[in-house]
Amino acid sequence: MGIANLFAVPEWFEIFPTVRIVLLSLIVLLCIGLIIVVMIQPSNQQGTGSLTGQSDTFYSKNKSKTMEGFLKKLTVIIACALFVLSILFLVTLIFYVGK
Repeated sequence: MGIANLFAVPEWFEIFPTVRIVLLSLIVLLCIGLIIVVMIQPSNQQGTGSLTGQSDTFYSKNKSKTMEGFLKKLTVIIACALFVLSILFLVTLIFYVGK
């Protein structure tokens, strides 16, 4: 076995450059998707009801069933996926430093 084998790079590390390219491509696509989803969403003006005296309406209580609610959920899902892929990309950079 020897000491030289302890510090040898395993064979499966050779796929890391390909994995990094795939992860980076997915990250770019998710970033573009997140930008589009956020741009589609209508502006949210919370807090103005206390100034104008408006109270909660049926629509405001059931927003989760509308397209606006769907876009908010989609934003959270894309952001979480982007976070996980970014962490995976960082891990591949840490473990494979051009070896």
